[in-house]
Amino acid sequence: MIRTGLIGYGLAGRAFHAPLIDAVEGLDLVAIGSSRADEIARDWPGTRVTDAETIIADPDIDLVVIATPNTTHASIACAAIAAGKHVVIDKPIALDAAEGAVVAALAADRKRVLGVFHNRRWDGDFLTMRQVLDRGTLGEVRLYEARWDRFRPAIKPGWREEPGPGSGLLADLGPHLIDQALLLFGAPQAITADVLAQRDAAQVDDYFELTLDYGPMRAILSASTLVAAPRPRFAMHGTGGSLVKYGLDPQEAWLRDGRRPADPGYGEDDPALYATLTDAAGTTTRVPTERGDYRTFYAGIVRAIEEGAPPPVAPADAIDALRLIEIARQSAAHGRRIAIG
Repeated sequence: MIRTGLIGYGLAGRAFHAPLIDAVEGLDLVAIGSSRADEIARDWPGTRVTDAETIIADPDIDLVVIATPNTTHASIACAAIAAGKHVVIDKPIALDAAEGAVVAALAADRKRVLGVFHNRRWDGDFLTMRQVLDRGTLGEVRLYEARWDRFRPAIKPGWREEPGPGSGLLADLGPHLIDQALLLFGAPQAITADVLAQRDAAQVDDYFELTLDYGPMRAILSASTLVAAPRPRFAMHGTGGSLVKYGLDPQEAWLRDGRRPADPGYGEDDPALYATLTDAAGTTTRVPTERGDYRTFYAGIVRAIEEGAPPPVAPADAIDALRLIEIARQSAAHGRRIAIG
């Protein structure tokens, strides 16, 4: 068993990492570093509650999972790697690409597994989009849209909506949307970005739209906090037809409700939300959603540690996403398209 210590028990630690670690064969959640002792005792009776420093220093812990605010990801990861631990970092890997490269270089030097939790690679809707793209059903794709809409007029308390490094909607959702686009289409030739705060009381960006230039194809990645009637979550349009999908992958809501990945129905989409495929003749058919499963990430971490397999999300991929976010911020600040060298 890979003895695992989780640092942080906010949303990421409580709803994602703890239940996923518990659900994957080969991992043993032995300690959680957090001040939320009562919640942990309720959710994980028998799991030791301690602090980050103790977890990092514990010689019996093999894997450290970091689910803390973005500003602390790199420093905690470097301390854990230096102590000989394998590490999983909740996205983003760091505050910027340069900081991420430092973490990745240290892991490579110490020969430690470093995985970045870009769990949205295993969303059922994204898996469906990828499958249809790979089949060539849509012909030559010319427009890809991925939108993550919320209706949250009030400012939600917490560091994500407070000014500072690592806060704002682009830092929160941008890594996921960009990572998915890079998996599907590779690196773009240029980026044009619009990033702003739309709500009256917003102190950080709460809206963005990025246009990734792939020659004759465009990928539009967008998120908003003021969309009460959501737009399609995904859409792909090509020379052979269109595929449109509404609704968010159900795994996050499932886990936030306290249900476990082993419970029946986990990762299964509502048939009413299946994608619609429209062919060149205008004929429509429904495309069942692939079953999503975030456990795949941690199963990959087990293989990386035990068998030397590549991590399920390479640090270089996470760094590439951060680099594009930095270019997007420059584009938005200057109001122009920026070529990617």
